[in-house]
Amino acid sequence: MTSKQRIRLALALTTAGALGVGLLSPAVAGADTVRPDCPRGLSCDWVPAAYHQTGEPDDKESYGNYDTADRPRGNSIKFIVLHDTEVDYDTTLKLFQNPAHQASAHYVVRSSDGHVAQMVKNKDVAWQAGNWYLNTHSIGIEQEGFAAEGAKWYTPEMYRSTARLVRHLAAKYDVPLDRQHILGHDGVPPTSAAGTKNMHWDPGPYWDWNRFMALLGRPSVQSGPRSSELVTVSADFTKNQQKFRDCEKNVDLPLQGSSAVPLHTEPSEDAPLFSDPGLHPDGAPGTNCAADWGSKISASQQAVVADRVPGWTAIWWYGEKAWLRTPAGTRVTSPASGHVVRPRPGRAEVPVYGVAYPEQGEYPADFVKPTVGTPLVYTIKAGQAFPGGGEAPAGYYYAPTIDASKPYDHTYFRGGQKYVTVQIGHRVGFVKASDVDVVPARS
Repeated sequence: MTSKQRIRLALALTTAGALGVGLLSPAVAGADTVRPDCPRGLSCDWVPAAYHQTGEPDDKESYGNYDTADRPRGNSIKFIVLHDTEVDYDTTLKLFQNPAHQASAHYVVRSSDGHVAQMVKNKDVAWQAGNWYLNTHSIGIEQEGFAAEGAKWYTPEMYRSTARLVRHLAAKYDVPLDRQHILGHDGVPPTSAAGTKNMHWDPGPYWDWNRFMALLGRPSVQSGPRSSELVTVSADFTKNQQKFRDCEKNVDLPLQGSSAVPLHTEPSEDAPLFSDPGLHPDGAPGTNCAADWGSKISASQQAVVADRVPGWTAIWWYGEKAWLRTPAGTRVTSPASGHVVRPRPGRAEVPVYGVAYPEQGEYPADFVKPTVGTPLVYTIKAGQAFPGGGEAPAGYYYAPTIDASKPYDHTYFRGGQKYVTVQIGHRVGFVKASDVDVVPARS
């Protein structure tokens, strides 16, 4: 990882080497007495992450673990990203205090009692999402635990604390309480098509999204007419028993309750699982790997119905049809109200991006590194629709050095092109507003 990419590495992969290298005490990290930004009554303290140069004295681009900014006056905050740590709470704090670790989050939530440590000020940009655009427009919350063992770590105390924190932050920064803005790390898109395979899958299939969204006051219940084309996945966590595989460790995970509902290519359990073209560019079938999020949809996520046959519902998913089992008498999905995104008349297909950056011509003429978005492998085709429509802030935050020593350093370049957010599949994406119509879901 380079400091320019700000790609969050899996904590478990760096623990052994990181703990012995240059750990900073709060005093060395330049910490002063800071009141954490938490809701009243939540057990919360300030434990600053490292902001320290790691290279030679003249190498101002080698530093950790976040970037200073002036949010939301500069770049706005429009998303909240939930992670798991993949190491224990104390180790997480130490890693984020080590500038060699090159990662951070704004908050860390402890499993046992829901205690919260704020480690990066919300005005600043934590290196947490694996997508620089999302980093600059989001707040990251790490939760102590392991995705493959999630149900053991995701305690009632953690759910309550994280929900209180998210409600507080969403109200303060005007973040919509829906699944296009309250994301798991598994819902963050890549910045480019080539980066899809490197994206993360935490907090994983054992985070109870129905439970969490209910704590936010947005339960996964019927909110639209029975004939609505828009549905919310509302599969009961306990009853939705699924068996997945941790393919990173080559281990079969036990049958257990899950938020994830498998998606197939045809209305049959014998049909192959849906293949995310970004994860499987060779066209191979999808898998039951926990990390293969293209082959499953999560409870509390929404989708647009493409077809129905007895016992099955097809949804638009990454630009194609995907089928989920919806037996009669069960409530796997619930009709919903809301807005959907469709290609404008005459558009055969619309490109989807993982960022909402300015166009090249919108940067100053003397700026040497204009950064623009490139389409992902997904498109929205004529006749299809996807949930979403909320405006995504268009801009790029340039912050290559620790002390703003380069021209335009620590500058937010605002774009003129308007983008909207869509739930293109398990991950969100962004489309140009000029390419689509945002309309109420049909009944």
